[in-house]
Amino acid sequence: MIPRPDSAVPRWPGSAAAVSVRAEAAMARGAAGRAVPDALAAVAAYGLSALWLSSLSAPGVPLQLAGLGAGALVAGAAAASVLRRVPRFSTPADRVTLLRAVLAALCAALAVPQLFTGQRADLLVPALGGLAFLLDGVDGAVARRTGLSSAAGARFDAATDAGLVLALSVAAAARVGTWVLAIGGMYYVFVAAGRFRPQLRAALPPRQSRKAIGALQPFALLMALIPGLPAAAAVSVPAAALALLAYSFGRDVVQLETGHRAVLLESGAATAGAGPITP
Repeated sequence: MIPRPDSAVPRWPGSAAAVSVRAEAAMARGAAGRAVPDALAAVAAYGLSALWLSSLSAPGVPLQLAGLGAGALVAGAAAASVLRRVPRFSTPADRVTLLRAVLAALCAALAVPQLFTGQRADLLVPALGGLAFLLDGVDGAVARRTGLSSAAGARFDAATDAGLVLALSVAAAARVGTWVLAIGGMYYVFVAAGRFRPQLRAALPPRQSRKAIGALQPFALLMALIPGLPAAAAVSVPAAALALLAYSFGRDVVQLETGHRAVLLESGAATAGAGPITP
């Protein structure tokens, strides 16, 4: 699924009830020392795997480099997400998310050349993307089981979800058309809009429909990538997913903007009701 930025419930640090003594002790003993090795291992795993996989498809050196560069952006962003934490730490759940990020990066490395050469009739991208999709939720379960949940981990998970959907949308574009890139790009448009409209960065109340629509996106894109799927189904499934995603983002934007205006009106009414201050 693709949670909105900053819409996840903070998990660590948090209240005394949310942060266990076990979590604090584990972070002090080992989690801080794992950040750099985990991040470097993820980048190395991507680099070695991507070089091997891209050499099998042999799309030509320029396209191969373009694919490797696209995947490196995904893997590098994941590693940077861990390394820029203050204080720096990495948990078992983060390692699962790093694995998912490596799989998403490999999808990107294979998908970008296919955007120019056409989709390959194999299951490599659907298999890698499907594994990353199936692992979604495992990192959260591991975090809860180990008592090492964190707000940073929630943001990392959301960014990885978005990277996977973007990579799969690039892969699907080679088959169904470039319009499907809107599925992968909508999250980043929302993030960019939040830089100009700070109210779009406010926390949103949890909605099951938002989670369901978010989870539908990678599933719909994976369906479009299955070789042998009728063309009508390959187009209609992601088209329906895109419509639902646009509705979900639009509803959230309206809710955030409406809430912001209500706060401004209340603030203005309070200021007007106070009247002039006299000595």
